[in-house]
Amino acid sequence: MARVKLIRQTDTLELVADVLVIGGGPAGVWAALTARAAGCEVILVDKGFCGTSGATAPSNTETWITPPGTARQAAIDRQMVKTRGLCDPGHVDDVLDRAYAALNRLAALSYPFPTDSSGHPYLGNLRGPDYMRFMRRRAIGAGVQVFDHHPAVCLLGDEDGVGGAQGFDRQFGTPWTARASTVVLASGGCAFGERFIGSTGLTGDGLLMAVEAGAVLSGMEMSSQYAVTPAGTSLNKGMPFRFATFFDANGDDLGELGDDRQVAVASAMLKGPVFARLDKTSQSERDMLRRGQPNCFLPYDRLGIDPFREKFEITLRCEGTVRGAGGILLSSKHCDTGIPGLYAAGDVASRQDLVGAITGGGGPNSSWAIASGIMAGNAAGDDAERKRPLRDRRSPAPLGTIAMQPERQASSGPTPSEIVTAVRAHMLPLESNFYRTEQGLRRSGSALDDLWSNIAQDNRRPNRSSAAPPEIMKRRETAALLACARWAVSSALVRRETRGMHRRTDFSEFQKDGPRRLYAKGLDTIELSRDGQAWSTAR
Repeated sequence: MARVKLIRQTDTLELVADVLVIGGGPAGVWAALTARAAGCEVILVDKGFCGTSGATAPSNTETWITPPGTARQAAIDRQMVKTRGLCDPGHVDDVLDRAYAALNRLAALSYPFPTDSSGHPYLGNLRGPDYMRFMRRRAIGAGVQVFDHHPAVCLLGDEDGVGGAQGFDRQFGTPWTARASTVVLASGGCAFGERFIGSTGLTGDGLLMAVEAGAVLSGMEMSSQYAVTPAGTSLNKGMPFRFATFFDANGDDLGELGDDRQVAVASAMLKGPVFARLDKTSQSERDMLRRGQPNCFLPYDRLGIDPFREKFEITLRCEGTVRGAGGILLSSKHCDTGIPGLYAAGDVASRQDLVGAITGGGGPNSSWAIASGIMAGNAAGDDAERKRPLRDRRSPAPLGTIAMQPERQASSGPTPSEIVTAVRAHMLPLESNFYRTEQGLRRSGSALDDLWSNIAQDNRRPNRSSAAPPEIMKRRETAALLACARWAVSSALVRRETRGMHRRTDFSEFQKDGPRRLYAKGLDTIELSRDGQAWSTAR
């Protein structure tokens, strides 16, 4: 079991374990369970409450599940076509293989999957609240030490690599320090301040921590996935809209929109309001939708709208890297970040080898969370076992410095709230992020760089007082949000083509010889690389 020492309620909580997992969503819990099953002492810290926080917990999610054999190969072939060959077929096969085995294992453990018409468990659907509650119970029952409301703010490291993290207890406002032989980042993606369902805490914290440790990011330009949502709500579940008819401001039917309905909706929205009606449903399908995703219909019920018979206004909400494809570059199938002792799983990691330039929202991301959690847990556990004799002799220091100072009343720079507002102004509108142009990207990049220079200058000032934990947490979240926006804009500027969710109106064609992958690194100065070639300064 993990050794935990609490000196006093007002003092630092000191934690020691073989493996530290940061993040309590599905990827984090699968990683913790896997490392624990290998005999490791495991600590899991979550910004919220493990089992209810993150994008999966509040809603239904599909899974991408196919058995080995002909059906698996057919699924891989379809994915190659959808991604124009940008996914890695071997990687897709590995993810599908691990997810298939894990979902069958869940069924054997009596997870309450829905049943199909033959009475067999239907493994292609997970009810988020049930799923995450089930996984939390499994983790605690297996001996994983779970610390809820204990957000991590930075990693710890030394000459041997990453060796833990530090953060705060949100309930008591006291700091904690966790020393561990290995760390798994599973903190989710970045929603650029959008508060769609389950996204409030998804501010890109893990991406900032990883880059501070020296990690490289991949595919950050693929951060412009938007969800069709009922206007004025926090919903971002797209499945009900498969049954929708869409109308423009004049009430004219937009027709069959195909798989990429967002493009048609976005084009119409630039001219005026757009409406939808879920009228392509039978009574049995309506019953199924309400049973399967009951929280998705609460807003309609509260507004007195019957979405199956009445038109209602819709909008598009940016999902950033949560349903995009960008994140930490993994250097092997073991979810290795290339930094000794640091692994990544779930939405914090790049999913380009799985989905290329298209969204992984729904089934692919869900199965990726399972598979990557297992891969990271296995690798981190094996690595920790080798390093166990050295763990207690190490003295890792904080690797994070950005925004770790208290806010100063005399500072004339923007406040965290003002920075968040500015990031949202550049990263959410259709005109600047759904549809991109060089002029718009340069304008956004310059404004975001100016904001970052304020953070960097503030960070260099001498620290004359200690910052309160809530203040540091807010400032770190703000810095992570801004950093993710800068990586996304810098990468989008370099990709001079339209590819998947990256839409350049000034370069509207797909370029066969365009870069397959764009890599980004750095904080004050962002550097980019095309397909692993020489690094160059952004813009």
